[in-house]
Amino acid sequence: MTEATPAKLTRNAVFLVLVASLGYFVDIYDLLVFSIVRVPSLTALGLSEADITTKGQLIINVQMAGLLLGGILWGIIGDKMGRIKVLFGSILLYSIANFANAYVGNVTSYAIIRFIAGIGLAGELGAGITLVSETLSKENRGYGTMIVAVIGLFGAAAAYAVAKHGWQSAYMVGGGLGILLLLLRVGTFESGMFRNVQESKVSKGNFLMLFNNWGRFKKYVYCILIGAPLWYVVGILVTLSPEFGKALGATETLKAGEGVLYTYIGIAIGDIFAGLLAQVTKSRRLTMLVFLVLSLVSAFTYLGAKGITHDKFVWVCFFMGCTVGYWATFVTIAAEQFGTNIRSTVTTTVPNFVRGSLIPINTIFNLLKPHYGMITTGYIMMIALTIISLFSLSQLKETFGKDLNYIEDEAGLI
Repeated sequence: MTEATPAKLTRNAVFLVLVASLGYFVDIYDLLVFSIVRVPSLTALGLSEADITTKGQLIINVQMAGLLLGGILWGIIGDKMGRIKVLFGSILLYSIANFANAYVGNVTSYAIIRFIAGIGLAGELGAGITLVSETLSKENRGYGTMIVAVIGLFGAAAAYAVAKHGWQSAYMVGGGLGILLLLLRVGTFESGMFRNVQESKVSKGNFLMLFNNWGRFKKYVYCILIGAPLWYVVGILVTLSPEFGKALGATETLKAGEGVLYTYIGIAIGDIFAGLLAQVTKSRRLTMLVFLVLSLVSAFTYLGAKGITHDKFVWVCFFMGCTVGYWATFVTIAAEQFGTNIRSTVTTTVPNFVRGSLIPINTIFNLLKPHYGMITTGYIMMIALTIISLFSLSQLKETFGKDLNYIEDEAGLI
């Protein structure tokens, strides 16, 4: 492909950010639709209240397992074959899965299809962030990834609005949005950095490179661990809000779908402030530090809300969302830590491993709950995850403004 003129490149870059943003919008819609329709969909399948909790956790764990597997597969494909192929392939897979989800008749088929959807969902964010990070200038890529996150996160609001018309309609609309996005992506272009690496003989998409060098492995693990509190807030504190509401003596049953909606509105707003703070301070590490501390405060506010009312629940979810609104910053940090030849692998696997961390988090939470109860266990888990994240953050180098046009070999950097 010939080099574009600066004006054309700018137009292409803007279009790419828009398409990546809409892709993440559909990604979030489909990722959260089960959390929103968990109760009505499982009730329609004839499950009891107790089974809705246990089987619901099973299904979301299976979906997260799909994300873990898909993160590895799409990440490798992105580094070997290109970021664009991931954007097309992943969205086609989860669109088909969502159409199928509208016609499930039992828990087993529900779980299997959510696993397939999880594999598809795994490729969207990482490929989009990688493309934006490699296309925009090092001074402006933070703005680009911020826009992707902010627009994308409103997919939660769309999922909640559509779900009011029935859980089957929510899945059908999700599949339809994916197909429309496929048509829009016809005009997208490949990353110039990837094209340069593609022409070289350097190892590309080698997942094992993240494990054959101790320093690189530690950096990779730290990138994953700094994001764990965010998914705990969404996957446990908000998704299980009906159960937490009972433990808190809520005046009425708390609705998980509504909690997810306001949490993600908060995350979108938080992402704006996180992105701006990082640009002003020129430090993503400082931004993460501020938000991790605030997220601990917000979780404590939620867990200490005895006799919580509907209105207070909505505001607390919004507050928690704002304080964990560091998703774009966290993923950008991961993208900036590694070379072009494994950047897609890292940027795709890291957020999905964070999402997949919900599996061990769920397991530990359920092991502690019989001994300490819902509320105390909620405190224990949030404190532990925040401490782990703060330590991991302290081990990562600042990458704001870092030149990303470099590659890595088996031993380190070239």
